[in-house]
Amino acid sequence: YRVTEATNRTLNQGELYLVDSGGQYLDGTTDVTRTVAIGTPSADMVRHFTLVLKGHISLANARFPDGTNGAQIDILARQALWSAGLDFDHGTGHGVGSYLSVHEGPQRISKMGYEPFQTGMIVSNEPGFYKTDAYGIRIENLMVVTEPTPIENGERLMRGFETLTLAPIDLNLVDAQLLSDTEIEWLNAYHARVHKTVESQIPENEKQWLASATRPISK
Repeated sequence: YRVTEATNRTLNQGELYLVDSGGQYLDGTTDVTRTVAIGTPSADMVRHFTLVLKGHISLANARFPDGTNGAQIDILARQALWSAGLDFDHGTGHGVGSYLSVHEGPQRISKMGYEPFQTGMIVSNEPGFYKTDAYGIRIENLMVVTEPTPIENGERLMRGFETLTLAPIDLNLVDAQLLSDTEIEWLNAYHARVHKTVESQIPENEKQWLASATRPISK
């Protein structure tokens, strides 16, 4: 998809705005997607967004043994959607290059992602849902693969991911009743980290918005 004058149109109340953005910098490359509600979203929009968010959180929280590849954990981002008879037709995550291509292997999270994860690999976490002729939803953060570390009372070292991207997730699209306590804990901790890191870097007149956008939620 490429934006053209022919496809441009005005955003209207009750719609979703999906923006996939990023940039190339001297110290790295960014890639982030957020979906934002324009006005009041429909119940279906909220439900679908929350199902996508559940997959995003599941992947972000994943722990896995050394030697694991993207094909083995792709289901984590899709299970909530699959349980509702839904899916998305793109890879869940791709490697990210610096000074080269934003999409760069060999690591990726998809049915064809056979390269084992190694410490320091950067990969995206971007499940989505796309309702034909209606709206699209995607939540994308970049993550870095961690060293294998012990788990309390466990017997084997496990890798995981550290989320790098720090941008609020639209809480107007989240149905807390569909989230588990663990998922709510992840979302609140993520937003607390976003607020703590970003607040000192934005103008005073934007801090109230940030506080609201990163507020804790509960059932």
